[in-house]
Amino acid sequence: MGVILLHGMKQLLNFLSSVEHEFQTFATNRPLETVFWGGGTPGLLTASDLERLGRSQIDTFGHPMREWTIELAPSTVKPDKLKVLRDIGVNRISLGVQSFQDSMLESLGRRQSAKQALEAFEMIRDAGFENVNIDLIFAVPGQTMELWIRDLDKVAELAPEHVSTYCLTFEEDTALYTKLSQGHIVQDVEREAEFYLRTWELLETMDFQQYEVSNFARADMACIHNVNTWRMQEWLGFGPSAASQFGNRRFTNDANLESWMTGITEGVPSRVEDEELSLQELALDCLIFGLRMNEGIDLGEIGARFPDFIFSRAESFLQGLVSDGLASLQGRCYSLTLDGRLVVDRIGSELMETQVYGP
Repeated sequence: MGVILLHGMKQLLNFLSSVEHEFQTFATNRPLETVFWGGGTPGLLTASDLERLGRSQIDTFGHPMREWTIELAPSTVKPDKLKVLRDIGVNRISLGVQSFQDSMLESLGRRQSAKQALEAFEMIRDAGFENVNIDLIFAVPGQTMELWIRDLDKVAELAPEHVSTYCLTFEEDTALYTKLSQGHIVQDVEREAEFYLRTWELLETMDFQQYEVSNFARADMACIHNVNTWRMQEWLGFGPSAASQFGNRRFTNDANLESWMTGITEGVPSRVEDEELSLQELALDCLIFGLRMNEGIDLGEIGARFPDFIFSRAESFLQGLVSDGLASLQGRCYSLTLDGRLVVDRIGSELMETQVYGP
């Protein structure tokens, strides 16, 4: 689910009905492997509304075979919601903590408190969930390394199964972006690199295995849904702003709630992006996102999946990374080194400009 702001009971009912109708639009006999209720706002729904959507999804697609995740903000976590989520089959919670320091939450413009995060985590455990992720953000303006280490120490104390740590990004139309553009705050790449390295070092001592640049999990607890998307498998998104990759197409629903609901009602989906994907484009995405994962990419596997893939061009680029100490090679599998992971975004940008497929 995308970001949703609802005003009034009628609009809420229309939203729920629209999601259910969209489910029917994509009804398929293919079994679901994973489900991910995201966008940060599913928890704004009541327990009964969450149950309604869950039951409707199950009636349409069946239970996911392996993993069903829901993202929750700490302030929305309530015992009745957690009970419903357990009853319908959700088995993974992703908690948007961001920071355990109130001063950092204020800098980020978050209305939640550190106390709410701790209470939410306790409620989730009390409800019986054994697979919990904690989201954290670092390199926040005013954040010292000492404050960040306190957040990581709290992770060690709570002992979740999964941790996602993201370097702060400045999105347009936000207060932080305005401060950045006005010069009130600055981005410090060297400082960000220090945060990355310290994070990876400390989480490793806590027995978290890094499997993607920003994601760490205990043994066998990696997020299956995310791994599938990074490997360029298929997924369907429902609700405003939701993105899909299905049937050789990639499309994104309109973020405007009214436009999206009107499109669903009239049978003409309102999308802000809808493109046909070539196998070559998927191959390139497999390279870019595959390099973000610690296991790296196997050119043999990619070549078998995408016959038009030109090994010589891809290997030339990847061998350059090896020569620069940014990647290592075992057999036909390339994976980024520690130095490479620090500049993974730059590597991805360079790959996008490299013609790795014909003619």
